[in-house]
This record gives sequence, structure tokens and C-alpha cells, in this order.
Amino acid sequence: MTIAPLDDSARALVDRLRDDLVAAEYTVDALRGLWCGEADAALARADRVPARRALTALDPVPPAAVLAALHLLGDPVDEQDLARALPALGVEGAVALGLVAVAEGRAVPLLDLRPYAALDAGGTASWWIVSDLGEQHRSGALPADHVLGVGGASLTLAGLIPTSPAERVLDLGTGCGIQSLHAGRHARAVVATDVSERALRLAAITLRLAGAEVVAQRVELRHGDLYAPVAGERFDRIVSNPPFVITPRGAGVTQYEYRDGGRIGDGIVEEVVRGAAEHLVEGGTAHLLGNWEYRDALGGDGLARVRRWAEEAGLDAWIVERERQSPAQYAETWIRDGGTLVGSADFERLAGEWLDDFAARGVTGVGFGYVVLRRPRAGAPAPLRRTERLPEPLGAAPTGIGDHLMAGIAAHDATAHLDDAALAELRLHVAGDVTEERHQWPGAEGPTVIRLRQGGGFGRVVEADAALAGLVGACDGELSIGRIIGALAALLEVDEVALSAELLPTVRELLLTGMLLLEP
Repeated sequence: MTIAPLDDSARALVDRLRDDLVAAEYTVDALRGLWCGEADAALARADRVPARRALTALDPVPPAAVLAALHLLGDPVDEQDLARALPALGVEGAVALGLVAVAEGRAVPLLDLRPYAALDAGGTASWWIVSDLGEQHRSGALPADHVLGVGGASLTLAGLIPTSPAERVLDLGTGCGIQSLHAGRHARAVVATDVSERALRLAAITLRLAGAEVVAQRVELRHGDLYAPVAGERFDRIVSNPPFVITPRGAGVTQYEYRDGGRIGDGIVEEVVRGAAEHLVEGGTAHLLGNWEYRDALGGDGLARVRRWAEEAGLDAWIVERERQSPAQYAETWIRDGGTLVGSADFERLAGEWLDDFAARGVTGVGFGYVVLRRPRAGAPAPLRRTERLPEPLGAAPTGIGDHLMAGIAAHDATAHLDDAALAELRLHVAGDVTEERHQWPGAEGPTVIRLRQGGGFGRVVEADAALAGLVGACDGELSIGRIIGALAALLEVDEVALSAELLPTVRELLLTGMLLLEP
């Protein structure tokens, strides 16, 4: 169901708010200028004290500081100060939008309103994001209809979105609307869905603040569960951080709309993966976050289960597990996320519910990570079905990992149909972010350890020998892989056929992971 959560009056108020935010220079860079880098880092850890101390030392207090104290730190401000910070909207307008409540001359925040800056291959962007106040601004557990703001997961998903142009994008479970902003930079049209009407209203404010002429006109908000609002429709791209948190179904366990999809175990991730096949055009891709259960039963490997879902749906898949938690660690993570303190009676009760649920279903662990899916084109070469565990920090990737993954998929498409003889005819280039490091014992004739290290992407490290290091070092586009291997075989005095059989599979892997390139 398409919704219009903002009436004409509300849209006019949001437009006035945007004018005030621009005039106040309420931006990421401006706020960093109001407090030191240490305070900025502390805020990222939910520690408000350094930033609060910096703001209280200002005299006079600029409008951006008033807004930051109110909507980022969660502190009440004087009503007159707020009126000066929002001259176009006014305090009454802020109340009407649900931003604040006012009593006895003090304005109290009801929503989080924060500046946000992004960088992708298309350049920089600056927006304002509206969401509910986080747990640090509340006492006790969060309400069930809580709308999450920008956090680590949303930033990770934003980095997974490719920056190539797309006709139609589906933002599945839009929440506060942050992914629609990112997707809208590269799409002609975005459909954003959510089961939460409150989330859709806040997303509508977020999108309107970005500028109706820039983003909002390209985003259509629809209410409903998962793919139901887009039944029968297909998209070039799907992006989603689905409400995948595995939650026990006990009567005393709150089901948060922003994180709990109402399924048993990791069923919602399975549903999103399988359902993508019906909603992607040929060649279309889906970029998802998710978690998956490891179980005692046969076929209980988490990554293998996600791969099977994709395979049975006829989809290509590249699945990367970034972290794995025990049942106890998982339970603690999400109980604390809901605002319940470790050690409290409620925490211990909830932890028991979580662990009972895992034990009843034989769950031994939960993996977290990235899922990239593709609906193959008719007549496509061999399918790509790749799973891997990469818990190490990413390489330097200021614009995200999405384009890197898509480049790997493109390399697969270009080489999957080539036999070894055809692969050996290619003239390849070593990627500009690949370095080589060598270690050797003092006095030794040669290195005991050779490593090829990727500076970007996943920051992969490949243990190499002299032959592989020599091959990669010679990849400057001049000689074919076959001629390089022939020269190395002569230099190392080894059999060329055997060396080729050893190196060509690694060449395929280095192409897929971006350490070797078809083009410079």
C-alpha cells in the first residue's frame, strides 16, 4: 500500500525546518568545529560528556550548538534559545512535527535529528536523518515501535550499495530512510517499504529534508511486510538490512519492529534471500545484511545454509561472514540493544529465554555478514556461488565495499567460461593497491615468507612463493600469463606444465578478489 504520511501542512513545516538547518550550519563539519575530535569519537561510543562540556563552554551559543545539545545529546534547552535556532519553523512548528515537547519554558527532545555526511564514487553528500532517540537518552527498555537511527549496520549496508546507475531500486525495510538516500543518488526511482507506519513517517521527514527536488520525488513509500508491497514487481537492485534478529517468542520478550521480523530463527533472512529471485530483473542484484544459525543437525553450517537458499532460488551468491557469536554472546548483544542492563533481573530473565530458544532448536552459534545476490541472465556462464569467512578489518575503502564486490562479479563473468589455455592468453595488470612484503632470516639467501597484501577491498593477504610473486610482479599488461609462466619455469628450473597447473587456479582467484585486473 502506497502511503502519504505527510500532509501539506507537515511538508511545509519540514521545508521551514530545512531552511533553519541550512541557516544554522547544522552539519557534520560544523559540529566537529564546536567540539574536539576526542568528543566526536566519544559520541560514536554513546559517551556525551566531552561534547556536552564543549558546548556549555561556548559564549555566545550558536544555533547549531542548541540543536546539537537538544537532538544529539538529548538535553533540554531553553525555549527562547530554540526559537532563535529555528526562526522559520518556530517552537510551535517543532512541537507540531513531533520534534520536541515544551513545558515550563524548556524544550525536551522527542526525536533524534542529526546531520549526516556520506562519500561514494559519485562524490560527497550531506543530509539530516530523523529517528527516535537512542537508548542513551532513555531510561529502561525501548518501545516496540522504536525507529532506529544511523548506526554501524546502516553504515555497513550503505557501503555495500554499488554506485552504478540503476532504473529501479527496492529499499526493503527502509527504517529512517537512510538507504533510500544512498540508493537515490544512483537510481531513477526508489520504492521504500516498511512494516512500521511510524518508520515510514520519520523516513518521509528525512527524505523531505534532503530536498523534494533532489531525492524525495524519486522515492515512493509503501507500507507492508517484506515483499508484499511490491508483489509482481521487479527491480534492478534490492538493498536491505532486514529485521533479522533472532528473538524467542516468549510472552515476556518484546518484539521490536526495527529488528524483529516475526519469524522463527533466521527464517526472515531465508525469506528475503529466496524472495529476491521473484523481484529482480535479469542481471539485477540484491545487497543484504543478515545473520544465520549454526545448528547441531545435519546441514547446520550457517554459510552452507545461506548458499543453499540462494542456489535453490536460482540465484548467484557471494556470502561473506564477518563475525560469529555464541548463543550467550548473541543474547547479550541484543538484550543490551533493547536498553536492558546486564546484571538486572530483566536481563537474566531474557537471557534465559534466548538460551532456551537456541537450545530447543540445536543452535550452536550465529554468523553475521554480507549477502550479495544476482538473478543470472539467460545463457549466463557458470554460476557464482561463493562463501567465505573474513573477520579481519576491511582494507582502505572510503567509498565502501559494494563496487569492489561488483568488480569481482564482473571478473567472474569475464573469465568463468575460459579454460586454462584461454586464461593463459590473457594479459593482466596487478592492482594498484597490491603490495608485496618479504621476510627472511639474517644471512639467508632468499625470503622465508612472501606475502601479497591488498590495500583496499577486504584487505586480503595471500601467502606466496617465488613463482606466484614473480607472476604477479610481471603482470603489467605486456606479456600473457602463459608467457610469464614459461619464463618463470625456465628461471626456476621447474616443469612448465606443472607450474601452470599450480598457478592458473590462483590467477582465477586473484582476478575474482581484485588483486589482478583485466584492465588497469
